[in-house]
Amino acid sequence: MSNRCVLEICVESVDHAVAAERGGADRIELCSDLPSGGITPSAGLMRTARRQVEIPVHVLIRPRPGDFFYSGSEYEIMRDDILAAKELGMDGVVLGLLQRNTLVDVERTRALVELARPLPVTFHRAFDVCENSEVALEEVIQTGASRILTSGGEARATDALLALARLVQAAQDRIVLMPCGGINFENIVEVVRTTLAREVHTSAGTSSPDVAGNGKNTSTSSDTTSSIPPVASFENKVATLIRLLSNVPNDELAT
Repeated sequence: MSNRCVLEICVESVDHAVAAERGGADRIELCSDLPSGGITPSAGLMRTARRQVEIPVHVLIRPRPGDFFYSGSEYEIMRDDILAAKELGMDGVVLGLLQRNTLVDVERTRALVELARPLPVTFHRAFDVCENSEVALEEVIQTGASRILTSGGEARATDALLALARLVQAAQDRIVLMPCGGINFENIVEVVRTTLAREVHTSAGTSSPDVAGNGKNTSTSSDTTSSIPPVASFENKVATLIRLLSNVPNDELAT
């Protein structure tokens, strides 16, 4: 991989994971039920994806659709799913926990980050439900998570480019800010150049950015349509995104 912006692709099938890798994706986020915003994939899906894909695979840890305030039993499910992901050879986990006041649940998130080690943790778009993104940024950093997946509080990254740029600047080298939300071949260069993000996330047309979560239009994943494209078309979309990112000079990105 060159020094260009990292491209993470969200998928819910092994065939699309393989197609994303063939298209040049740097990393996979694996989940199930993208129309609901995504939930934890089965052990079988994780195991089969691991056998067929060589690039890093990060797995979504989300026991159900809906809000991000979890009961004690749901929290235990998340713990067990993280342990399963480690046993099945996943390369990272993606999760997000909030308190009822929409602040980040720092204590329980930190515990899950510790449980996941040495796997890195991405705090997903539960971040976008928080009322104050600057406060939420500092809270997520306290948990020890490695990156934040965010659309800047809006359904689409292009509606929050300045907010995303501020978050990237505020994060500096403390945590990775990964823009998402309706990112496609028409706007990916604008998103990267405006925000100076070093990583970007999209499902390349396999999910919607408008899935409701905890009272706001947020989804743990991102893109512009809920219809799943054929594998060959999907591979071509990923390859187009990689080609566009490769044309963004390295010196335009944050260091």
